[in-house]
Amino acid sequence: MKFDWKIKTAIALVVLIAAGVYGYQYYQGQQEAKKAAAVETTPVVRMNLKSTVSATGTIKPVNSVEVSSKVTARIKDVLVKENDTVTAGQTVATLDATDYTEKRNQAQYKVANTKAKYERAQYLYSIGADTQEQLEDAKMNYDTAVSSLAESQSNMNEMTIVAPMSGIVVGEPQTPGTMAVQGTSNPTVIMRIADMSSKQILAKVDETDIGSVKVGQTATFTVDSFNGKTFTARVSKISQTDTSNSWNINTSSSSSSSSSSSASVIYYYVTLDVDDPDNMLLPAMTARVEINTAEKNDALVVPLSTLKTDAKGSYVIVKNEDGTQENRYVSTGIYSDEYVEILDGLSEGEQVVSTYVAKSADSAKKNSSNRGGPPPM
Repeated sequence: MKFDWKIKTAIALVVLIAAGVYGYQYYQGQQEAKKAAAVETTPVVRMNLKSTVSATGTIKPVNSVEVSSKVTARIKDVLVKENDTVTAGQTVATLDATDYTEKRNQAQYKVANTKAKYERAQYLYSIGADTQEQLEDAKMNYDTAVSSLAESQSNMNEMTIVAPMSGIVVGEPQTPGTMAVQGTSNPTVIMRIADMSSKQILAKVDETDIGSVKVGQTATFTVDSFNGKTFTARVSKISQTDTSNSWNINTSSSSSSSSSSSASVIYYYVTLDVDDPDNMLLPAMTARVEINTAEKNDALVVPLSTLKTDAKGSYVIVKNEDGTQENRYVSTGIYSDEYVEILDGLSEGEQVVSTYVAKSADSAKKNSSNRGGPPPM
């Protein structure tokens, strides 16, 4: 009987040990499965990659002109209206010449009068009745009158306003009766003429992106007026100074104190020639531009979100076939909004970790208790 009891006890002990080992292995398997399920990966793949720079700009005609008068006079007639097509040299408006006609008539009379006096002085001088000085004075008066007449006639010629270039009248011209004031700083603009066959975008590019932009690069853009329509353009010019000319202290000294106090972003103007064969685009439309700065077909890529950086450089977390993970340092190429090209360090098909697994609360608590330093406040 004593022997049977020992056998039963031994058998029970073996069963308990086996159950414990099985339970532990099952628990470990479950934990490993949970851990493996918590880590998401993405494969290293090949695709066509494009790097772009985004900018916003305004559409404008390449050639345009503001038509104004060289003299101050009231507008008599406007011979064209908005959207009319004009050719260079065509008469587009006339000015009221009443005042200038009177001045020309006076100048003509003065020329005739001083000419007669000059001819008389010449005769008197030839017979010794007038001095050399009297003859010279008469000559000067006559020359002055001739010059005044030429100026009056030139002003009369300005009564006819002609188109300086071929194009389309953009916007409403001034109405008859408006006083056209001449000047170099703020003259009256009678009308605007633009060549709408060729257009450009004047875009503002952030200083962090301007180094990637080069003349000749292609671009696409959209405007709000044509939903879903994409237009094309090409970079034709890159400004060598920022939009506010902030580097030139002499020209911006008046505003330097206010601008330096705020951390403003520096922008540079980039000009793009627009392809608009159907003449759909209008001046002043806002263009949202994507400049193609780099492009590569069949590039080895990973999602940008998987790329990490430390003091040694850029790396990704690679999940090996046995389930282990390692930090793999890589060399990168061009970037898109979502992907980055890998030049070295990875092979196609490898799995990179795309999620971050936070430590458990118990683990975090344990690590926190093992660190030195002052107690929490």
